[in-house]
Amino acid sequence: MRIDDMRLLYAYNAWANERIMTTAAALTPEQLHAPAVPDPGYGTIFGSLVHLLEAEHAWRVVLETGDWPEMLTPEDFPTLDALATFWRAEAAAMQAHLAQLTDADMDGSVRYEVEEGGYRERVRWHCLVHVVNHGTYHRGEVAALLTGQGHSPGELDFTLFLRSMEV
Repeated sequence: MRIDDMRLLYAYNAWANERIMTTAAALTPEQLHAPAVPDPGYGTIFGSLVHLLEAEHAWRVVLETGDWPEMLTPEDFPTLDALATFWRAEAAAMQAHLAQLTDADMDGSVRYEVEEGGYRERVRWHCLVHVVNHGTYHRGEVAALLTGQGHSPGELDFTLFLRSMEV
């Protein structure tokens, strides 16, 4: 995979995250923190948003250092604005990381510790694609929850993102 393709995927990822966060901002704090029905596994819409951010943050740190950072939790973010601010900084940090990589780096390996003990090695571009794919999956869950609250984020398709970039 070429680095320019990866940068494009991450620009899409940030665009889609921003659409989700903008839509979530229309909810009351009570709606953000109400039990999610159905619950995709993170308790609330807010919990699902934190999970999305946590995965992006953790993988960026692993890709840069080989070490897993301390896990982010909903308690780390007193408000949706605090979460959005951290997320924008995280997106910028990932863009800065990607700016340093070359096509040759994409086929390199990343070694990191696993919970079960020991280490795992993965091809760098596989890890990077995983993060975007993971985000697409969970954004879909959040989009459904937001729509259930009467606030659809609209279409989040990659082709719509590409269209938004056309001048």
